Amino acid sequence: MVARFPPPIVPPDAAIERMRAQGYAVVSAEGLATLAGVASSELVALALSWDDLAPDTYLRDGGRYRRRRHACFVVDGVDVAPAPHRAHWQPVEYNALHGGMHRWFEPIRHDVATAPAFLQVLRGLGALFDELRPQPRWYVEAHQFRIDTAGGLGRPTPEGAHRDGVDFVAVLLVGRHGIKGGETRVFQADGPAGERFTLEEPWSALLLDDSRVIHESTPIQPVDGDGHRDTLVVTYRAGAFLGDD
Repeated sequence: MVARFPPPIVPPDAAIERMRAQGYAVVSAEGLATLAGVASSELVALALSWDDLAPDTYLRDGGRYRRRRHACFVVDGVDVAPAPHRAHWQPVEYNALHGGMHRWFEPIRHDVATAPAFLQVLRGLGALFDELRPQPRWYVEAHQFRIDTAGGLGRPTPEGAHRDGVDFVAVLLVGRHGIKGGETRVFQADGPAGERFTLEEPWSALLLDDSRVIHESTPIQPVDGDGHRDTLVVTYRAGAFLGDD
C-alpha cells in the first residue's frame, strides 16, 4: 500500500503568513468556511451539483475521464459580478498539452453560480488574496471538475506539473469516492523544494501563489468498481482574464 502523507493544514488566520513564507497554504474545511464566512453545511449542499457536469471533449490524450463546467466572475471587494460566458484559454507556456485552444465548456449552472455559499467562497478568497497582493478587482475563473476511473485511470492534471498563468489558484477538494491516488504535489517554481500530500477532507483547500509554485495531482485508480474525485478550482488574475491582455 502506498503511504499517504497528511496535508500541512494551517489555521485560517495563519494562511497568509504561510503563503508569504512558502507560496502556498492548506486549510481545512472548517478553515475554508471561516475564510468564506459560511456554514460548512452550505458548502456540503453544493456538492450535489457535481453529479451534473458535462464531458470534457477537449482532452488531447484521448481520455474520457474528465467532466467539467466553467464560469467567470469579477470580484471587486465585496461585489461579485458574473462575467459573460467565455472560452477558457491558456498560453502554451503554461499548458503545453491544451494551451492555445479556445475551450468552450458548459457553464456552471445558474443555481450554483448564484448560490450564496458559492459567492461567499469567491468573495472570501478574493479578500485573502487582496492581503497578499492588493488589486482593485480580480478576474476569476471557476471550474467544477470530476475525474472518474471508468476507463481504469483518471488524470486530474494531464498536463503534468504546471502553473496556470494567473496570480492565485485555489484547489478545493469536494470529495473522493472509491479511489486511490490523487496525491497533490507542490514545488518551488525556481528551486528544488517541494511537498507531497493527499487532500481527503471534503472542502479542504490548497491555496497557491501561481507566480511562486508549480503544482500537480497524480492519477487516480478505482479501489473497487468505478470511483471519482471532485474539485472546484478557482483562479484569480489581476488586470484581465487570460487572453484579454
